[in-house]
Amino acid sequence: MSAVDTTTPAKVPAPPPDSPQRPRANRRSGGPAVPWLLLAPCLLILGLVLGYPLYRLVTLSFQDFGQSQLWGFKPAEWTGFGNFSKVLDDSEFWQVVLRTIIFAAGCVIFTMVVGMLVALLLQRVSGWVKTLVNIALVASWGMPVIVATTVFKWLFDSDYGVLNAVLSKLPGVEMVGHNWFASGPEGLAVIMLLVVWGAVPFVVITLSAGLTQVPQELEEAARLDGAGPWGVFRYVTLPILKPVIVMLTTLSVIWDMGVFPQVFVMRGGHPEADFQLLTTWSYDRAFVVNDYGQGSAIALLTVVLLLGVVAVYMRQMLKIGEVE
Repeated sequence: MSAVDTTTPAKVPAPPPDSPQRPRANRRSGGPAVPWLLLAPCLLILGLVLGYPLYRLVTLSFQDFGQSQLWGFKPAEWTGFGNFSKVLDDSEFWQVVLRTIIFAAGCVIFTMVVGMLVALLLQRVSGWVKTLVNIALVASWGMPVIVATTVFKWLFDSDYGVLNAVLSKLPGVEMVGHNWFASGPEGLAVIMLLVVWGAVPFVVITLSAGLTQVPQELEEAARLDGAGPWGVFRYVTLPILKPVIVMLTTLSVIWDMGVFPQVFVMRGGHPEADFQLLTTWSYDRAFVVNDYGQGSAIALLTVVLLLGVVAVYMRQMLKIGEVE
């Protein structure tokens, strides 16, 4: 005869009653006007600092404006597209445009290549070496442009230049008294070196920050699949750094197309014809020839060229955003 189970089933606790929901505090929002009110001071300052000079630039480019108009002896005469016609019909303008594009392209390419190599090298050195290199980069980046240009001018001086003295110590090399600025291409190469020297620190620091975001697991997986250093960089590192590279390249193009003090100071305030870029040529037309209308037209055409670069940058960033 089996024993009867006299144990009582365990009582299941009843679920606690729903606690009354507290009414949510009403979020007071001032509507869509609040962001604009917060941005109003900044937009006002930008409008005064950038808007008015741009307005005057556009206005002058359509006027016949010289010394007489500057001092108020004659009223400014509206010429329409006359200044642009004179500039575009001038063969020297197209030579300056081509020289500026080649100069900017060389600066951008060398800056990005050297910056990428240094950034990759910093990932493979010890911590104290990286700290010393970063200090040197920040110091060179913070050096004023006029000071850096003066130093380079002394380094490449034909009579007392350090570079000529060092190169002359090499066997079979005689560079004492060599004038680096006797020809336009050689002198622009020196100025290009100066521009690259000043731009590399920003590129290195930015790319080093981007390299820290590359997952180590992906690089290790690529190596296990048989990829070499170039394969890892091309198929793993480069695609992840693409947004940063596009941004840096665009900024470098804008900065290098607007190079002015390096050329102006290096040539003693009077750049020769072979050293003229769009910025210096615009300054020369406005303040040397005293034709402010043509100088403004050249500057406005330069702005249009830079807007084309910005348009390409925005298109690339939109493509990257769609892929992601």
